[in-house]
Amino acid sequence: MDEVFEKNCIDRTLRGDHAAFAALVNAHKDDVFTLVFRIVRQRGQAEELAQDVFLKAFKHLSSFRHKAKFSTWLYRIAFNTAISATRKQALPEYPIAEAVLQVSDEPDDTSRHRQLQALAAALGQLPPADVALVTLFYTENRSMEEICGITGLSLPNAKVRLHRIRHKLREQLIKQPLDDE
Repeated sequence: MDEVFEKNCIDRTLRGDHAAFAALVNAHKDDVFTLVFRIVRQRGQAEELAQDVFLKAFKHLSSFRHKAKFSTWLYRIAFNTAISATRKQALPEYPIAEAVLQVSDEPDDTSRHRQLQALAAALGQLPPADVALVTLFYTENRSMEEICGITGLSLPNAKVRLHRIRHKLREQLIKQPLDDE
């Protein structure tokens, strides 16, 4: 979404035009849901938390200072909301659904399918905050600066954490050799 359009929507929302906020919600709902889902790993809970994110954003919209992109500010709310939810309750580990990875069932993709299953299992073993970092960097293609704005990590800390996460994933994948049946 264009930053000028977002600023216009924010200004209109602050003047009482709720339809303008609906445009912001429509523009960002899928990304917010994806981030929250990757952290909490439960669809129903992710849907509720995504709604909470937008309620919080609406309630605190006047505190948005345009120092960062609106999406970065919104992702920070989403990240913090999802991480807080995981801290409040011990969540069972769920492997990432194949639909999320968009795996093809074509016979030619058997090896890729097994690799993605192994990767999904390895990601399922990571803490939610680590999954969020991987999602933001690799799936959402966010810059390290945006990730820092979303997570509150310093740039060096974010880079080190991402490096360690990749190392953990590599180690887990080495431990889980693929079956060549």
